Amino acid sequence: MPEEKPQLSGLTSAEVAQRVADGRVNHDTDVKTKSIPQIVATHAFTLFNAVNLAMASLIFFTGEYRNLLFLTIVGANLVIGVFQEIRSKRTIDKLTIMTQKEVVVVRDGADVGIAPSELVIDDLMRLSHGDQVPADSEVVEGNVYCDESLLTGESVPVAKAPGSPLYSGSFVESGSLVARVTKVGREGFAAKINAEAKYVKDIKSEILATLKAIIRMGTILLVPLGLGLFLRTLFMEGGAVEDAILSASSAVLGMIPQGLVLLTSSVLAIATTRLGSRGVLVQQSYCVETLARVDTLCLDKTGTITSGEMVVAHVEPARGLDASAAVEAFAAVSVANGADANETAKALLAYARDHAASLDRGIARAVPFSSARKYSGCVTDDGRALVMGAAQFVLGEARMGEADLLCAGFEDIERRMVVCECDGFGDEEELLGSPRLLGCVGIRDKVRDSAPETMRFFIEQGVELRVISGDDPRTVSAIATMAGVPGADRYVDASTLDTPEKLDAAVDEARVFGRVTPQQKRELVDALHRRGRTVAMTGDGVNDVLALREADCSVSMASGSAAARNVSEIVLADNDFSHMPEVVAEGRRSINNLQRSASLFLVKTVFTAALALICIFIPPYPFIPIQMSLISTVVIGVPSFVLALEPNKERVSGNFLANVLSKSLPASAAIIAMLFAELSVGRLLSHDFGEISTVCMFIAIVVGLALIYRISVPLTPLRKALLVSMSALAVVACTLFRDFFCVSWLPADVFAATVVLCVLAVALFEKLSERFDRKAEDNRALCWLVERIEAGVPAPRAVRAAGK
Repeated sequence: MPEEKPQLSGLTSAEVAQRVADGRVNHDTDVKTKSIPQIVATHAFTLFNAVNLAMASLIFFTGEYRNLLFLTIVGANLVIGVFQEIRSKRTIDKLTIMTQKEVVVVRDGADVGIAPSELVIDDLMRLSHGDQVPADSEVVEGNVYCDESLLTGESVPVAKAPGSPLYSGSFVESGSLVARVTKVGREGFAAKINAEAKYVKDIKSEILATLKAIIRMGTILLVPLGLGLFLRTLFMEGGAVEDAILSASSAVLGMIPQGLVLLTSSVLAIATTRLGSRGVLVQQSYCVETLARVDTLCLDKTGTITSGEMVVAHVEPARGLDASAAVEAFAAVSVANGADANETAKALLAYARDHAASLDRGIARAVPFSSARKYSGCVTDDGRALVMGAAQFVLGEARMGEADLLCAGFEDIERRMVVCECDGFGDEEELLGSPRLLGCVGIRDKVRDSAPETMRFFIEQGVELRVISGDDPRTVSAIATMAGVPGADRYVDASTLDTPEKLDAAVDEARVFGRVTPQQKRELVDALHRRGRTVAMTGDGVNDVLALREADCSVSMASGSAAARNVSEIVLADNDFSHMPEVVAEGRRSINNLQRSASLFLVKTVFTAALALICIFIPPYPFIPIQMSLISTVVIGVPSFVLALEPNKERVSGNFLANVLSKSLPASAAIIAMLFAELSVGRLLSHDFGEISTVCMFIAIVVGLALIYRISVPLTPLRKALLVSMSALAVVACTLFRDFFCVSWLPADVFAATVVLCVLAVALFEKLSERFDRKAEDNRALCWLVERIEAGVPAPRAVRAAGK
């Protein structure tokens, strides 16, 4: 008889209290959301706000306080951005608490579930398959394999025995153990590793790259152009300092796409909040955009297509044996690994109980399941060595026919396993001797009711589906077929892909991959990346972690392993994969609407910069800050926020910056051309500054409204109301409040000329828009401009798996 293990008592309540009082608690290891002061600071202390504040200080010096109206837009954007992010933070915090997995510790001789942050030095933890190690510790009891790839980059599981160290941030791949906590809080790996364990990748976002490019160019241009205008007005025209400040500040303010960064943050925060209310935890907001751009979706079978609920459908004994012999054998293996029981083991144990099999057999040694070995086993007290797993890994390829004969009556959807007796297990838990077949077991996984509809959605959206699983490829293929995955009959056994060349070739041919190891899952995602694909990956197990880290956007289930949740950008808190179309819809709404809104911002940025350059040589600069505030409100501020929050399920296509410029450049060019005409004609006809300023403001507003109309087609009731209200606002501001906005009454001839210039501006805008409506890749000038702008910003890329 094996030596009886001593009863674990763990720390007493008094010992725990003393350690807490001493500060030896596992605090400050989690990756938390921003605090409210941090959120406010993030939105307040920006380059744009700094420039606006500097301009406001200069304008305040002039005494022209009405020209500070632009601060209302800055303030509104700040309030909206802070409010949305705080609301999003609170939703995410609630969902994080909901999905957080407790740690089981032994205290006062009993098992207790506590939060990882409540661990203290010398606590005894019970960890099993899929658990993340929450604090540095030492194994006290149990033999397991740990995945330390998040720490070392090595995907090979590391064996752990009593006395072996465990590092926070690693995951238990197989087996179960008891470990004593040796380091807590910032003393251990957790504080440093959580960033990797959560795996916050470099953000792969065209939107963010575009914003960086705009900020970079704006920063470069605004200083020399603003200074040039100031010096021109002050010294060459003999203007007062106040006039020079108003002229320069108006140009500088026009070059700043006020609120665009905050608008982007707000839109993505709203998307995150909406998804959060539906049970979708978004851990990185820009991944919503990435998912909307995905063209290839790699699905893990278990927990995604299927519910994860397993049931034994068939048990077929080997020739000359009774079915009870096979049942007793797989029951013994399942009991031996009961502390590490997955859904398959639970189904086998339930079947054994229902068929009155003995479950109290003594176990001398347990061999936990490994996704690399594809089998588990045990040695009973009477010396029998039993093994259960995939036929080709237990029996070998040469003897697959024996299992196939027994499984002849099994359905394709059933996962097939063999149970055998062998001579024993080696030090590395390898099989000894030639296994003797005792029987075959057929286990069925239930396909989610929502799976076919979800698959149909992605197919209609042009997303290519791949199913990657560690199970028998025939079983996976049958389940994929039931779920409606196209090409599900094109399956391959990944265990035969023993060279990089074979695996690379299979990526083009197969749609279903079975018997896939964790390393191969990552290699498959890599192969898709080499083909220029944007890849999303779903998974819920430790064996999915490497692929989830590698994917452009990773999605996991809350009921899955802590490992999978921690490396995923999106966690489905209610474990319902049917939410994925909602996530894609939110991403599309965000991207498509931001493209339209960004085009409004860039119109003013481009024409103001060009106008500032022109006016250094052909003065005066026609706008003052209060007029730029009116233009910003009518054709940028209000329309951008209204359009950015509209429903929009159009498929995302093209480069974000190219799409934005294709809409904004025609409007900017039309405004610049007509403003140049007015400046030239106005000087020749001796128009006063008030008349020139008023005409230029009319031109900018009219073209801006034309752009709003063009990007709003097809018109909806909301868009019609927006156009009418903005037009009415412009009319009211230029008539009833003309003194406040410095609008001059125009003589009949000047008014007629203004009408002509506005008509010509709209006609030019329409003509240029038709030319730019072609695909971006067909417009050489646009492609060249996009390349030049993006050249100053490193291309975003996801951080690839460690060790690559």
